[in-house]
Amino acid sequence: MSANDNTPDNAIAFQGELGAYSHGACAAAYPSMRPLPCETFESAVAAVREGRARYAMIPIDNSLAGRVADVYHLILDTGLHIVAEHFERIQHHLLAVPGATLEGLRAVESHVHALGQCRKIIRELGLEVIVGTDTAGAAAALARSGETGKAAIASKLAGEIYGLVSLRAGIEDAPHNTTRFLVLAREAIEPDPALPCMTSFVFRVKNIPAALYKALCGFATNGINITKLESYLVGGEFVSAQFYCDVESHPSRRNMRLALEELGFFSHEVRILGVYPAHAFRGA
Repeated sequence: MSANDNTPDNAIAFQGELGAYSHGACAAAYPSMRPLPCETFESAVAAVREGRARYAMIPIDNSLAGRVADVYHLILDTGLHIVAEHFERIQHHLLAVPGATLEGLRAVESHVHALGQCRKIIRELGLEVIVGTDTAGAAAALARSGETGKAAIASKLAGEIYGLVSLRAGIEDAPHNTTRFLVLAREAIEPDPALPCMTSFVFRVKNIPAALYKALCGFATNGINITKLESYLVGGEFVSAQFYCDVESHPSRRNMRLALEELGFFSHEVRILGVYPAHAFRGA
C-alpha cells in the first residue's frame, strides 16, 4: 500500500482537519495510509463501520487533560474492535504567516486545551487569547486571513500543510504532554500471546458489597497489571456502574483466564473490546 492508494482499505479516519494532532498520530503509526479527516469522532468511526476506511484513530487519554469525554460509549456502540494503541508526544508550535515576528504578535488562537497547555508563552508575549474549535482549524484560518499580528498554536504538520512558519517550537508548559490513541477496525486481530499484549474490556459488577474489590482480586492474585480502570454510569441508573479496563496480558494465558473467570463471577457482563500488541512507549 502507499499514500497514493485511494481505496477504502488504505484509508485511516480521524476527527479534525488535516494537520490535527490525530492526523499526526495517523502519519506516525501508519505512514503509508491515506488520512481521512472527519468532522466528529462519530463520523470517523462510521467511516470504518460503513467500509469507507480501514481504521479509525481515536484519542482516549491525554497526560495533561485526562480522558476524552464520551469515547467509551462510542467504542461500545460501534461494534468495532480495538486492534492497536498509539502514544503520540504532543509538541505545540507557535505558528504565524511568513514575515510575522514574535514582537509583532497581538493575539493567538487555538483549541481551549492547547491554549491552556501554553500559558507561559502566552503570558510572556502578552497575547490576547482567542478560543477556536481545534488547533488545525486555527492554523487554516490564520493562513486564509494572512494576519501578521496573529498566531496559532498547532502542530508542525499543520504549519507545513497551511504554509505557516514556526516562530517557536515546543511551547507547551509540560514536557510530558502525550496522548494515547486507540485504533479501531471492523475485524479483530489475534496478536502473538508470547509478546507484550494489552486487553481492553468492559464489565458491570453485581450490586453487592465489595463487588468491585472481589471482581478485581483475580488480577492481583494472578500477577496481572491493570493499567487503566474507569467507571461510568449506563442506562440512566445509579445502582451499579460499568467499568472500562486495560490490562497487560492476553486472554489465552492461563493467569488471564483465571482472572477473567473470577471477574465474571462477580459481574453481570464482561465484554472484551480488543486484544492488541502493547505499544513500545510502555517499555520506554
